[in-house]
Amino acid sequence: MENSETGKIGEELTCRYLIKYGFQILKRNFRIRGGEIDIIAANSDYLVFVEVKTRRPDSLSSGFSAVTKRKQRLIIKAAAEYCKRNPTMLQPRFDIAQVIFDGKKFYSLDYIKNAFDTTGYNIIF
Repeated sequence: MENSETGKIGEELTCRYLIKYGFQILKRNFRIRGGEIDIIAANSDYLVFVEVKTRRPDSLSSGFSAVTKRKQRLIIKAAAEYCKRNPTMLQPRFDIAQVIFDGKKFYSLDYIKNAFDTTGYNIIF
């Protein structure tokens, strides 16, 4: 199975997880020049920007550690553009999902709410 296919499965599993916990999926794979957000979801309180990292069980690095400061900056930039195009009164939040999947078998989905924020960035939502 290709990495892109595995990643899409990880995103789909994360969407199911979010829906189970009362979120509505607003957009998948929102792209701007220089940034992308895997999933944008909302509930009555939050507009959540989710980065999904899918890994194999034998992976040497975690999905969480793959969301570097640079990656966070690109996600925040894309989120600011999304909010500019789609104004909302909801509180933005940045989450990370790590899906462990070997191409055939799903092992786990670990989810960090509020994994990072805009502190130190000159961006206001």
